Amino acid sequence: MNFSTKVPIAVYNFPLDYDARILLLGSCFTEHIGQKLDYFKFHTTTNPFGILFNPVSIEKVVDRAVNQRYFTETDIFFHNELWHCFEVHSELSHPDKDFFLHRLNQILEDLHLQIVTFSNVIITYGTAWVYRHNNSGNIVANCHKVPQKEFTKELLSPETIENAMQQTIASIQKVNPNCRFIFTVSPVRHLKDGFVENQWSKAHLIAAIHQGMNTPDNSTASMNYFPSYEIVMDELRDYRFYTEDMLHPNQTAIDYIWERFVHYCIKQACYPVMQEIDSIQKSLNHRPFHSDTQSHQKFLAAVRQKIAKLQSQFPHFQF
Repeated sequence: MNFSTKVPIAVYNFPLDYDARILLLGSCFTEHIGQKLDYFKFHTTTNPFGILFNPVSIEKVVDRAVNQRYFTETDIFFHNELWHCFEVHSELSHPDKDFFLHRLNQILEDLHLQIVTFSNVIITYGTAWVYRHNNSGNIVANCHKVPQKEFTKELLSPETIENAMQQTIASIQKVNPNCRFIFTVSPVRHLKDGFVENQWSKAHLIAAIHQGMNTPDNSTASMNYFPSYEIVMDELRDYRFYTEDMLHPNQTAIDYIWERFVHYCIKQACYPVMQEIDSIQKSLNHRPFHSDTQSHQKFLAAVRQKIAKLQSQFPHFQF
């Protein structure tokens, strides 16, 4: 008996291995996948400018990094005792203006140097609802608790989303033509926008991605789609797979989606290495009652031996 409808997923034609260098951009769901890849010691860079929810804001920071359009004083503002930038997440905000500006440009410079090295970019779009700053007319990535009256809320059309997506790809492929892209839509529901409005938003994102994938420009299959939203909506259609807010997938759901993601786009040759890494990670997280016993010292020596063996094969692994 089957108690759920399983979403069929075709295997990714360009599976990731330990030589892959991966950039992850987008919503908080991107963070979960990035953490998993990092846990298993893949080369990853996740959301250098913090969580970004909408396609236009992602396109903006990519364009800045590729073309080295540095942030200036006109791009930042002071509010609630902190300096902010409408193009990045609040986690980067800082009370010191010079430090904040320097940090933004250091991140930009680092990303500029890294972009030519990425083999894959994974982008998770969270919402098509955006806020446009009334004074500048620009779409913002984060409102930073600036009063709502200073913004106009609007829904991005599928055409606008597809254009932002194509511009993101074009910017990166201008300096890194062999880079490939995996797009997904966050399964997190943005119910503050409204129940119907959330579905409207997700529909625009999904339509735009598939519209872009079906254009002649994608004849090389540089764009691909992983159905994380569909997996949660169909396979995990039960509130036991959500956190207490009933909006965000819980750890069980994240682990399940990760399993599907592994089978979708990671080379099977990596699986034994990943199992060994998982064993080491669990051993390192083990907290003994008596750390100074001889048996525990033997346990630690065995773990160090496992690490050394892996590092001889993969020198970049750090535990």
